[in-house]
Amino acid sequence: MLFFFIALALIFGFVLYRYRSKSRARQQLLSTPLTDEQRILIEQQVPLVRRLPLDLRVKLDGKVNLFLDQVRFYGCDGLEVTEEMELAIAAQACLLIVNSDLWYDHLTTILIYPDAFKSRQRRQDGYVVSEKEIVRTGESWDRGPVILSWTHSKLGALNDHDGQNVVLHEFAHQIDDLSGGTNGVPILSDGQSFAEWERVFLAAYDTLVRAVESGRSTVIDAYGATGHEEFFAVSVEVFFEKPRDLKSEAPEVYDQLAKLFRLDPVTWG
Repeated sequence: MLFFFIALALIFGFVLYRYRSKSRARQQLLSTPLTDEQRILIEQQVPLVRRLPLDLRVKLDGKVNLFLDQVRFYGCDGLEVTEEMELAIAAQACLLIVNSDLWYDHLTTILIYPDAFKSRQRRQDGYVVSEKEIVRTGESWDRGPVILSWTHSKLGALNDHDGQNVVLHEFAHQIDDLSGGTNGVPILSDGQSFAEWERVFLAAYDTLVRAVESGRSTVIDAYGATGHEEFFAVSVEVFFEKPRDLKSEAPEVYDQLAKLFRLDPVTWG
């Protein structure tokens, strides 16, 4: 019996040591600034970052460091992954969570294709299962990986005012999935009401569906009408890249996203 308690104490001590060591390493990464060269590369690739207030820039540095320590990038179809690619993708992924407690807990892999890539889509209708091959610019799988076209990722980041950004879109899906499923309802911030989120987003989604059916364009892309999870991801793209337009046209959606991310992009320079 004594041996059992000694063994249990040793195991507990080891687990506690590992936890504290991991926590210290995490805090060190979060408090480590990027180099001047890294900041320059990010600003060149992701001009949206230039508008961030100073306090958020400091937080972004640390989260990019933590992200790069956790995630591995792999090139596909002969693509050679460069530091610029890693920094650009990491900066955009971390921009979503720069001021919140959310984190990509289960993400360890990002696959990058040179251009749009083919993906097999499987659908079931009753007993009938069908598969078809479609062309995509990005994919987000439950608990990872994230798959991206570098051509579209690069162009989406460089044009930071059009509301079209595949990296923000796919990482919005990753955030959505943290709640246990990709359904357009992420883990909400403290004090945020699920009932209010549901009311706002269901109404806005229905409004978009009606607009698409009648051929009217809105600040939220028509692709958002294909499902609640896509509506959330498309809204996130617009929240960061066209915040004033979103706040003007869909103020309640903007306010819910501002509470979720604890950010107010309308006030950025």
